[in-house]
Amino acid sequence: MTLPQGFIPVMLTPFTTDLQVDYACLRKLTEYYLEAGAVGLFANCLSSEMYELSDAERLNVIECVIDQVAGRVPVVATGTFGGNISEMAEFSKKVYSLGVDAVIILNNQFVSVEESDEQFLTRMHEWLELTPGIPFGIYECPIPYKRLVSLSVLENLLATGRLCYHKDTSLILNDVKAKIQAGKEKVFGVYDAYIEHATSSLQVGSKGLSCIQGNYFPDLIVELCRNPSHSQAIQDFFSDNMELMHANYPTSAKYVLQQLGFPINLATRRKVGELSSEMMKNLDALIEAYRERFSDGVPYESTKNV
Repeated sequence: MTLPQGFIPVMLTPFTTDLQVDYACLRKLTEYYLEAGAVGLFANCLSSEMYELSDAERLNVIECVIDQVAGRVPVVATGTFGGNISEMAEFSKKVYSLGVDAVIILNNQFVSVEESDEQFLTRMHEWLELTPGIPFGIYECPIPYKRLVSLSVLENLLATGRLCYHKDTSLILNDVKAKIQAGKEKVFGVYDAYIEHATSSLQVGSKGLSCIQGNYFPDLIVELCRNPSHSQAIQDFFSDNMELMHANYPTSAKYVLQQLGFPINLATRRKVGELSSEMMKNLDALIEAYRERFSDGVPYESTKNV
């Protein structure tokens, strides 16, 4: 399965004020990403508050996105959450049966921080045997701990012919380059999460970006992916504001979307703290800078497909 070149958002999950998943808003949000120019979607990820969802909610969220997309772009979604390999494989098969194009595995769910890459690969190949024919991606999720994918591990998994997506969170451009080179002859793409070297990563061959900044201003990330050599102003804007955009996330991203006119509630299940008046003032300034520096940025308008 070939994933396209460009921006694949790590999707937010909207909640109602009583912290129930807001599926109507999720459908609108799906359209919002697509209208901005996203070439695919990553549902049920860390930005989606996947660890705060029940198994049933995870499946329902993925199903809602798949239904709304209706085949217009590929959708990938996380399918491994604790338990033994057999249990993770069974859940992965449920995720795949919903119609996703690839199931994303979290390498930190297969082994503890003390265990070796060899132990990871042993369990990973057990998962592969239990999920025949399912395309997969691998995400270096930073929670509960970040486990980077070594080049030898990546090469081993590429040899299966089933690895198609890798969300890199190494923050190291040389490591990204090596992974790109390793997968050069494969149906495979590295999607970088680190905005600080986004343009450089794209210029050396990253297939796209899957970064949290796309949950603030998706149009800018789309443009960055399309024209990395002519997007220094966008790179600088995100680099200058990276610390702000990581604070109180994902509530801060929901606040910015709300201020741009998108009908999303600020409710979140993650314990990231309330937005202080100072934080809201800083985010308002961020929005103003966005509008001043990128005059073609378009606030949300109601979509016709929802």
